[in-house]
Amino acid sequence: MARSPFAWSPERRLGALLLALLIAGCSQSPPKPSGTSGRPQASVPARAWFSLPSDDHAQEIVLYALGLLDTGYRFGGKNPEAGLDCSGMVSYIVEQVSGRRLPYNAAGIAERTRPIAASALRPGDLVFFNTLGRTYSHMGIYLGDGKFIHAPNSRGKVRVDRLDSRYYAERFDGAHTLVPAGSG
Repeated sequence: MARSPFAWSPERRLGALLLALLIAGCSQSPPKPSGTSGRPQASVPARAWFSLPSDDHAQEIVLYALGLLDTGYRFGGKNPEAGLDCSGMVSYIVEQVSGRRLPYNAAGIAERTRPIAASALRPGDLVFFNTLGRTYSHMGIYLGDGKFIHAPNSRGKVRVDRLDSRYYAERFDGAHTLVPAGSG
């Protein structure tokens, strides 16, 4: 028979609380200004977005990501040996390919990368989803042909899914690019 959580020691209650917080997802959402949808706006002010040194790096990101297929999931995971979560996977790949670091959470990555229209997606771009009732709670790397690679959750491994699948289409929260503006 299970003991009531109220009968647990303070250490065990703290451990359960920490575990619940970890299960909450792979990022925290940045506050959005009122009246915005989280989607790219036509009048996004110019700023110094994180970008790759060259357009060729986007293809390298795709190839590196495909090499991580079936890597185990781990919340907060930042390397393939320990396991990866969605943002840890993206950060790890970008650092391996370009030598430059991104934050280790989806919301932080979204803040620092240039938003683009979904119709402008190219392989190596980033796709974001609202899977936990908040913007940018999940992300992946666009592969082309409507597919993306991501580290979905604790019950899965790095895998490829379709953007037009019912689950992800309903939760799509925007696209961002790592390619410098004007690259083609």
